[in-house]
Amino acid sequence: MAQKPKVDPHVGRLGYLQALVTEFQETESEDAKEQVLANLANFAYDPSNYQYLRQLQVLDLFLDSLSEENETLVEFAIGGLCNLCSDKANKEHILQTGGVPLIINCLSSPNEETVLSAVTTIMYLSSPGSGSHPELTAMPVVQCMLRFSLSANTRLRNLAQIFLEDFCSPSQVAEARSWRAHSALGIPLPKTEAPQQP
Repeated sequence: MAQKPKVDPHVGRLGYLQALVTEFQETESEDAKEQVLANLANFAYDPSNYQYLRQLQVLDLFLDSLSEENETLVEFAIGGLCNLCSDKANKEHILQTGGVPLIINCLSSPNEETVLSAVTTIMYLSSPGSGSHPELTAMPVVQCMLRFSLSANTRLRNLAQIFLEDFCSPSQVAEARSWRAHSALGIPLPKTEAPQQP
């Protein structure tokens, strides 16, 4: 079990978060990294932490962790981003630093929680006022959401249906349906799904 960083309680929240970031960067232990990233993702729930997390470049740490081979790190990183991206400044940072392709890649994760967080994050990033980011509703994403809308997982199915109804035009959905009819390629469903019958 990884040790929690020894933090002076008088240092305050910024100091504690700084200690977590430092431990993540310095530790060689995968378990410790997972525990630290889980803690940082939990702190990302609270809007009063946003300023500190931006100051400590935790958004970049989360984005960098999306490329890790360790699926648990990816799950906590996308969970942290999902918690942060309802905030306008955080959303802009993710959009401007090339975070969208990394988040879209999470749709093909075998981990169901990672996929759910990725879909939710894409919805937050696509919400009104985000400016135009066509990659968020590009054809592969819409096709993927169409497939997720047929999922046996109720949460995934409902999220995908909301995305298709609220963030895609009817013509985008129609085009994705016609493409899907011609192609079996695309983003696979999470492994926890029951296999679909052809």
